[in-house]
Amino acid sequence: MNPAYSIIFFTTAAGAGYGLLTMLALYALAGDPAANGREALLPLGLAGVLVSAGLLASTLHLGHPERAWRALSQWRSSWLSREGVLAIACYGPALVWAWRLWREAPIGPVVPAFTAVLGLATVYATSQIYASLKSVDAWHLRLVPANYLLLALASGSVLWQALRVWAGVATAVDALPVATLMLAAGVGKWRYWRTLSRLAPTSTLATATGLGTLGTVSSLAWPHTEQNYLLKEMGFVVARRHADKLRRIALLCACILPPLLALGGSVSGGWPASLIMGLAVALLALGLVLERWLFFAEARHSVSVFYGR
Repeated sequence: MNPAYSIIFFTTAAGAGYGLLTMLALYALAGDPAANGREALLPLGLAGVLVSAGLLASTLHLGHPERAWRALSQWRSSWLSREGVLAIACYGPALVWAWRLWREAPIGPVVPAFTAVLGLATVYATSQIYASLKSVDAWHLRLVPANYLLLALASGSVLWQALRVWAGVATAVDALPVATLMLAAGVGKWRYWRTLSRLAPTSTLATATGLGTLGTVSSLAWPHTEQNYLLKEMGFVVARRHADKLRRIALLCACILPPLLALGGSVSGGWPASLIMGLAVALLALGLVLERWLFFAEARHSVSVFYGR
């Protein structure tokens, strides 16, 4: 599939925002002072900015962005509609949370927990938009929702750790959730790519034409003599050697270096720690963009079999 940069930005930025919301909620429920005072407005606000920017960017992929609101009415049957409904619903408890933090009023466990649940539910709905498509073998896998959730939590944990380091309240123990989530996300992505390399296409030229019982089916001529919309959008192909190189870079930048830098930033302190965590966030962003670009670029729609791809 042709990677749309607006969707790449949406899924990575919004995922990191919802992951940050979840990490903030977990620390708030654990009674961490930095997650229950006014200083928690910074991570809460950053999460809101990431989510809002991602949602706005997603509308750029639409032919008529002004009609995006109409998709909300199909929540009974459409994961895209459910994603929109859940994303909007998440703003409610998040704003209540922010208001109570500003007023320095008791938060309680319900509002943070409800915000985190709605955020993760939105990430799951986003993943199901792709995982529910039987016409794309690379997406119609149970690993897709798991990877979306793990990468959201892992990226959110890095952002949360960076904010704690910059605030001077981070400890080496705080790097443990980052390492755990990043390891889980890396293993999940590795398993997905391994499954992808062994995946046999469910649709071939023989099954698409229904002529498989007559013998080997081959194409004498393509349906079109030049590039068209289907080939540009659904027949996008990335070279295997380029994909392998990008996979290694994505894993290194998104799942291996950030937890190591998070640990270094937690124990060093001062301005070196701030620089280290800044580098961790930058590498994380690069790794996530590469991972999500590959997620789209390596997926092939079953319609491409008519073109010999």
